[in-house]
Amino acid sequence: MGFIGFLFISLALAMDCFSVSITCGIIQKRMGRQVLLMAVLFGFFQALMPFVGWLAADLFRRQIDAYDHWIAFAMLVFIGGKMIWNALAGGDEAKPFDPSSLKVLLALAMATSIDALAVGFSFLGMGIRSFSDAVAPLVLIALVSFGMSVIGKYIGVRIGRRFNFPAELIGGVILVGIGVKVLVSHLCA
Repeated sequence: MGFIGFLFISLALAMDCFSVSITCGIIQKRMGRQVLLMAVLFGFFQALMPFVGWLAADLFRRQIDAYDHWIAFAMLVFIGGKMIWNALAGGDEAKPFDPSSLKVLLALAMATSIDALAVGFSFLGMGIRSFSDAVAPLVLIALVSFGMSVIGKYIGVRIGRRFNFPAELIGGVILVGIGVKVLVSHLCA
């Protein structure tokens, strides 16, 4: 597979990062230093998961294939559900969703990248047999995810500043929707 093919794969993998970044931007209404950490984590995990999938393709493919979509679904629904709960609970006791928290960013980065394991499984079928063959596609995946995360955050900040959305509620619904999309796409495949 050539550069254009891997670019399209990279863009497809980055769409969840892009959506989550928009949500974080709408909630925070500012770029801040956190955008770089978010983009680095999203890019790193988007590249790490195909690498892990490629390494485990022969050994654990059936076991991982059976559960990866459930793990991504559970993580995204948990985070999104917590955001929805916080938005609807209101009051002083509700702790708002903080997309600048390292713990939250790590959870989002892992949750949005779990489906990238399948891409790693397919690397063998694409002729990627050695580590040196895998480096260029993995770097491309990381860079595209990084860029799409920064762009998504910028768009979210612009939307968040322009409109007065119930951002945490909308963000929670978006994350739950992404989780459902991951689950349905794997169950219907």
